[in-house]
Parts: sequence; C-alpha cells; structure tokens
Amino acid sequence: MIYAPAIVALLVTLALALVRAFLGPTLFDRALAVNAIGTVAMLLLAVLEFLTGRPEYTDLALVYGLLNVVGTIAVLKFFRLGDLGHASPVDDEEMR
Repeated sequence: MIYAPAIVALLVTLALALVRAFLGPTLFDRALAVNAIGTVAMLLLAVLEFLTGRPEYTDLALVYGLLNVVGTIAVLKFFRLGDLGHASPVDDEEMR
C-alpha cells in the first residue's frame, strides 16, 4: 500500500510535535508546535481522502486549517496583550 509510508511519516511528525508542545522552552514554541499539529492533522485528512476516495475530507481539511490559523493568532494575541477585546490606544484616539 503506497499510503502507508506517508501515514507513518505523518504520525512520527505528530509525535515529535507533541513532544515539542509539552517540552517547549517558551510559550511561543509551544504555540508553534500546536500549529504544526494542526497542519499535520490537515495532511492526515488529505491522505485519508486519497485513501478512501471521498473528496469531502479535503473540504474538512481546508476548514480545519483556517480555524487553526485564526485560533493560533487569537491565542498568541491573548498571551501577548492579555485581552482580545480592548482596542489599542491608537484606535481610541482615531475614534474621537
């Protein structure tokens, strides 16, 4: 089966990203590892789509990828600024 090496390689990559997520020295390294886990999940969905012949999995992979990017940006913004809802001081001055 030709897809078996691809699946094994993705699972090894997933395991390495999980190790990095738990042992990352900084928060940003851990966030990058979580983003990599999301990317590997997208690739696993794509391989599963080729394996089963169901193109719906490609749509799921694309939606998951978009949510992964938006979620990563939101988490990093929260940890950097402490809040997601407050506008910056520049935005407050422009509103007046």
